[in-house]
Amino acid sequence: MHEESARSVAVTRHAVVIAGGGPTGLMLAAELALARVDVAIVERRESQDVAGSRAGGLHSRTIEVLDQRGIADRFLSQGKVMQVAGFAMIPLDISDFPTRHNYGLALSQERIERVLAAWVDELAVPIYRGREVMGFAQDDTSVDVELSDGRSLRAKYLVGCDGGRSLIRKRAGIDFPGWDPSTSYLIAEVQMTGEPEWGIRRDDKGIHGLGRLEDGTRVRVVSSERHVRQGDEPTVGDLREALIAVYGTDYGVHNVTFLSRFTDTTRQAASYRERRVLLAGDAAHVHSPSGGQGLNIGVQDAVNLGWKLAQVVNGTSPQSLLDTYQAERHPIGARVLKNSMAATALNRGDERTKALRETMSELLKMDEPRKRYAAMMSGLDIRYDLGTGHPLLGRRMPDLDLGTANGSRRVFTLLRDARPVLLDLGEPGALDIAPWADRVQRVDARYVGVWELPVLGAVSAPTAVLIRPDGHVAWVGDGTDHGLRDALTSWFGPPTAP
Repeated sequence: MHEESARSVAVTRHAVVIAGGGPTGLMLAAELALARVDVAIVERRESQDVAGSRAGGLHSRTIEVLDQRGIADRFLSQGKVMQVAGFAMIPLDISDFPTRHNYGLALSQERIERVLAAWVDELAVPIYRGREVMGFAQDDTSVDVELSDGRSLRAKYLVGCDGGRSLIRKRAGIDFPGWDPSTSYLIAEVQMTGEPEWGIRRDDKGIHGLGRLEDGTRVRVVSSERHVRQGDEPTVGDLREALIAVYGTDYGVHNVTFLSRFTDTTRQAASYRERRVLLAGDAAHVHSPSGGQGLNIGVQDAVNLGWKLAQVVNGTSPQSLLDTYQAERHPIGARVLKNSMAATALNRGDERTKALRETMSELLKMDEPRKRYAAMMSGLDIRYDLGTGHPLLGRRMPDLDLGTANGSRRVFTLLRDARPVLLDLGEPGALDIAPWADRVQRVDARYVGVWELPVLGAVSAPTAVLIRPDGHVAWVGDGTDHGLRDALTSWFGPPTAP
């Protein structure tokens, strides 16, 4: 009895604890592990199994993020490359965009998670499975985390990646303002006795669809409900009722292996950080799944936060660096909320909305509107506000083919280890970063070709760029080192003394 009591109160230490082992939590854990941070995940599921249908793919920008870490092929080999960007189910082609990945990827969330979990396992990140965070207490130096099995963890930081109903967000006292649902949907995986009416149909309540699953015997059902419902778990009776209301029959639905309800509830955390507690993914923002942006924005949250949190934990940068996570990602989340609400409104089937959708369809066939909306929905137009100057500043560095002393190299291969890079394209040795040499890679290279960015098109060629670990450009050279030392200090800590 004494031994059992001792085990229950034992405290295990980690630098960072992540609550939630979905795509966002897994990606964040990998980013921290690449920076040699002692990170652990707490995940309530016993395995990486995902019940039923969740997210269905990756957008171009997310594939780029995975490519810069050297793991994009793991996903591409399992999914189907296709054009997936769209606004209110109006398809948006990005095949002419200046990126190696001018497409999306159809791939189930379960497969996405399994690939990420395998990578995290290679990086030796421990996962406390079958456990949940029950509570926590933070002070000026640490966070004490209480788990459902009686175990206690102590960390420098706790990150909530635990979904829209996030306990971490609630216990941290972070407000979650937004809008209540205007519609609710049932989503199910079933078998049917009768031959269903395949495809999509619209009515005044929204969209309904019946599609054949990969095994050829089951049907995926998505159906808007007559009346908005939330909170309670749906029943098979609810599903039959919804099918009859739309199709006049339930097609003899049986063997329901998955049934869930989702809504267009739209909310965003007022702050992504409360001292030593941070939020990412659905814990920070929830919205309609229209446009398939949820999983993608969560992964991109993780990549923005990971290197910053690592530098603070490792003592390279002050805690104030974490303020840039809120400054950069909160506006991106707000934009996703806005466009998902607009898309949900356009998906209603009444005649006035139908006329508006047809007008939008005509507009999005024009080249400039198509490019603007496609870049927004795929994440290819993201720019963080790092001030004025060259168009590259704050945007992701394009994946150019560089000429170096060691042969041809792609830009993304320089970011495999999640370390910053100073790419010097001018006179070799002209830029001195010796005081940061232990933190920043310096690469002398040449590039002959057009510098082209999504939506903006061709931009003037810089003489040097400082690339953050997340791939965004923190400084652009114009033939001098003006502003370089300030950028290095701001993003990667003070210079090392000689």
